[in-house]
Amino acid sequence: MPEKLMKSGRNAARSLRSGLRARARRSPRARRLYYRFVGYRQAALMQLAALRGGRGEHRVNAANLVWIFCASRSGSTWLRSMLAELPRFRVWEEPKVGQLFGEFYARAQQGQLGSKDFILGDPIRSGWLRSIRNFVLDGAGYSHPLLTREDYLVVKEPDGAIGAPLIMEALPESRMILLVRDPRDVAASALDATRAGSWMYEGSDRVFWKDTGMTPEEFVRIRAETYLQSIGSARRAFDAHRGRKTLIRYEDLKEDTLGTLRRACRELELPADEATLARAVGKHAWENIPEREKGRGKFYRRGAAGGWREDLSPGQARIVEEITAPLLRELYP
Repeated sequence: MPEKLMKSGRNAARSLRSGLRARARRSPRARRLYYRFVGYRQAALMQLAALRGGRGEHRVNAANLVWIFCASRSGSTWLRSMLAELPRFRVWEEPKVGQLFGEFYARAQQGQLGSKDFILGDPIRSGWLRSIRNFVLDGAGYSHPLLTREDYLVVKEPDGAIGAPLIMEALPESRMILLVRDPRDVAASALDATRAGSWMYEGSDRVFWKDTGMTPEEFVRIRAETYLQSIGSARRAFDAHRGRKTLIRYEDLKEDTLGTLRRACRELELPADEATLARAVGKHAWENIPEREKGRGKFYRRGAAGGWREDLSPGQARIVEEITAPLLRELYP
């Protein structure tokens, strides 16, 4: 099937999924229909892959995995949307595999880590790293059964940054993007998203901040602590990674989108010509997002850097600054 026809079909399916997903956030019945649609579609794709010969997971090329590690509300949706416009690029949307292994490993006690009987014990590290590698590649293949070894798979992991050291050690040939944003803006965006009536509040059913009476200051403190842990872990993975990698600051991406994206593709050695990059940047520019989808309480809230000065109280900003001081000094001197 020609690449242009396949891309057209993917875009149509993506538009349908997006519409159903938007309705699913507001209606339990629509949510059930959406999950049913996803299940039927995935079963059909896996059957098609079987007819073509072989199972999808065996076609995944670890060297063509492009990981985006970041904190949530850092612009990862925008970045992955632009990368998805490149030829032969697909997206693995928040598999949370970094969270799965990273949080479990981070909670382990030193005595456990030193034991051969602990499932992620250091004495058997080489063994379980192979298991993580196989788990990721198998999962990518099942999620994208038509993927070929020539295709690239962008893995968006906003909640998986804590597991970046394990993921990149298990898949050293993969490419890594460390996407960072001022933690004060991250906290402000998250605070807006969790207020009653907002997109996240209405679309979530099991979250720690709902119906708990948590104050905004308590919420901001938890977000700042999470940011420090997750981005700190991702930074260590970035420094240790000897493969292709790039560091992107959200603020630089906003100021010079095309230039920053061009640099990232060059450092990651991704096939991208100037015309394709320019089209991707234009298509996903803030100005092209419908006005009804932007603003307070919406997924696309502000699209600017430095808004925390208006959105956070001085006390809330001080909480974030005190907790994330090591990363602020390094990334935002």
